[in-house]
Amino acid sequence: MKYIPASGKVYDQEEINNAIKVAKDGWWTMGEFAKKFEGKFSQLFGGRHVVLTNSGSSANLLAVKALGLEPGDEVITAAAAFPTTVNPIIQSGCIPVFVDVDLATRNVIPKDIKKAVSKKTKAIVLAHTLGNPFSLKEICKIAYKHKLYLIEDCADALGSEYDGKLVGTFGDLATFSFYPAHQITMGEGGAVITNNLFFAYSVQRLRDWGRDCWCMPGKDNTCGKRFNQKFGKLPFGYDHKYVYSEIGYNLKPTDFQPAIGLAQLKKLPQFIKKRQENFVSLHLFFENYQQFFILPKWEKEATPCWFGFMVVLQDDCPFTRLEIVKFLEGKGIGTRNLFAGNLLRHPAYLKVEHMGVGKLENSDKIMNDGFWIGVWPGITTDMIEYITETLAGFLKSYL
Repeated sequence: MKYIPASGKVYDQEEINNAIKVAKDGWWTMGEFAKKFEGKFSQLFGGRHVVLTNSGSSANLLAVKALGLEPGDEVITAAAAFPTTVNPIIQSGCIPVFVDVDLATRNVIPKDIKKAVSKKTKAIVLAHTLGNPFSLKEICKIAYKHKLYLIEDCADALGSEYDGKLVGTFGDLATFSFYPAHQITMGEGGAVITNNLFFAYSVQRLRDWGRDCWCMPGKDNTCGKRFNQKFGKLPFGYDHKYVYSEIGYNLKPTDFQPAIGLAQLKKLPQFIKKRQENFVSLHLFFENYQQFFILPKWEKEATPCWFGFMVVLQDDCPFTRLEIVKFLEGKGIGTRNLFAGNLLRHPAYLKVEHMGVGKLENSDKIMNDGFWIGVWPGITTDMIEYITETLAGFLKSYL
């Protein structure tokens, strides 16, 4: 490999065979593979309701919309975030209240969430950054005390655990992404999970054009009352398949996506193990250079399934983020920023109505001085050795 990407997918013939089967069956919209994947994913998360979507971003949109928030409601979120964790808050007419993150965990600081709560606060929407579980114990306490909804964005964190439980099982809803960079992939794809039947039905209706009917595509009269009900000002017996109870979308996946995802899900345990092993190898290397870097930290209750290995340059570091990143890229080692860095510094958000706690200095520091390299399962032991030897060569001149 001439270039070691920061992220990527690992697959074999099973994914290809499943996709070919969908093509040959001719049922290309959401179908039997989607039903099977939702069942397997539900088992993984203790029987929670699962609603598949066409992307993780769509999953976030549906989860926020399902809360039924009103324009002007306040929603607490992180400034150092991926855009589509935050965008549904704005698109719902709510006011995002941004809090800063810790430089080592890259997750929100619970005491700042406490400061952010007001009488208008209705929800907390946060991601487990780079697979590192945020402080669920403290944040769940805050949410419970103030009767706030909690949405866990688990896009980076499938397989991560907190206090022995999978992340995604703590909030009112949780979202996942199956983009190629993540722990498993469908190419594109996502999911919303919840233990709340009302939220599950709401997410499904919003995903399926806003219609009241819950039949799978191609199925009719699951409820047995298709022509025997009265809705709104419609005539009695109006076809339930065409009754709309939400202002919705069409955010369903094709059946190709869960067909690939079903094969990927079987590989999840080995993917988790390899990510954790690669992370440990990189951490052992970087421990020798803490005069230059702020290393990742995690809570004692957390067992992360890492998305990437991130460092932040110390304030007195003799080289810049740009210098080391350009060096690594020149040597064929892929790097990434922490997504948007401080989201509020981007053109699209300069005029967005928002509130915040403090000056968001750590989010700016991460934006200016942070980067990460890959730990995905396609990175071999030989690649890890090449990465660490290359880094050692760069750092040698600064010792």
